[in-house]
Amino acid sequence: MFGVDEHVADLAAGGGVLALLAVAVLLGLRHATDPDHLAAVSALIAGDSAEGARRSGRLGLAWGAGHGTTITLFGIPIVVLDAYLPEPLQIGTEMLIGLLIMALSLRLLVRWRRGRFHAHDHQHDGRHHTHLHPHKGAKEETHDHGHAKPLRTMGGSFGVGLLHGVGGSAGIGVLLLAAIPDHAVGITALVLFALFTAFSMGLASSLFGRFLAGRRARHRSGFAAPALGVFNLAFGAWYALGALGAVPYAF
Repeated sequence: MFGVDEHVADLAAGGGVLALLAVAVLLGLRHATDPDHLAAVSALIAGDSAEGARRSGRLGLAWGAGHGTTITLFGIPIVVLDAYLPEPLQIGTEMLIGLLIMALSLRLLVRWRRGRFHAHDHQHDGRHHTHLHPHKGAKEETHDHGHAKPLRTMGGSFGVGLLHGVGGSAGIGVLLLAAIPDHAVGITALVLFALFTAFSMGLASSLFGRFLAGRRARHRSGFAAPALGVFNLAFGAWYALGALGAVPYAF
C-alpha cells in the first residue's frame, strides 16, 4: 500500500536470515491495515458491537487466522514453485472480496434498520451498563437485560477470513517474500507473515470494539452504524469494480 511494503522489504537488503524474518513480521503487521481488510472487519465487528472489545478481538483474531491460513496454503506454491493462480481466477477472487465487503455492510445496515443499535443506559448487578437493544416500538417500556447470543460466530469469522485470504494470496507481501532465494527461509518468513497478520488484525479489532463499547460511541451508534455501513458498501463496490479494471484502485 503506497509503496510501504517495498520500503519495509528494503530494510533486509544486505542482511541475513534474521533480517529477512524481521521484515516478514513487519509486513504481517502492516498487511492487516489494508483498506479491504479494515472494511471487512469493521463491518463484521460493528454488526455485533454489543459484545465489546474482548469478543471483537476474538472475532478479528479468528478472521486473521482464516486469512493467514489461506495465505500460507496458497503462498507456499508461490514461494517454492513460483506458481500462481490463473489470472482470471485472481480477478474473480478479488471481485468476490468486494462482494463480501458489500454483504457484510448490508448486514450491518439491515441490523441498524431493524433497531439493533438502540442504546439504553441502566443499572443491574450494582453496575452501570450501556447496552444496545432492538427497539421494538414506542410503546415498549421495558428492555430485556439479557445478553443476546451474537449472530456472528468464531467459525463464521474464520470462514470469512479464509475466503478473503484467497484474494490476498498473491498480495505484495507474499510476492516480496517469494523473492527470497532460500525456500526454507521463504516458507518460514511466509508463516511469520501470516501469524502476525492474524495478531495485528485481532489487536485492531479489539481496539475498534473497545471504541464501540464506550458509552459515548454507543449513544452515537444510531448515526455511526449507517455511516459505516454506507461507506463500506461503497468501498466494496469500488473494490469489486477495481478488480474488473472498470475503475482505478489506488491501494
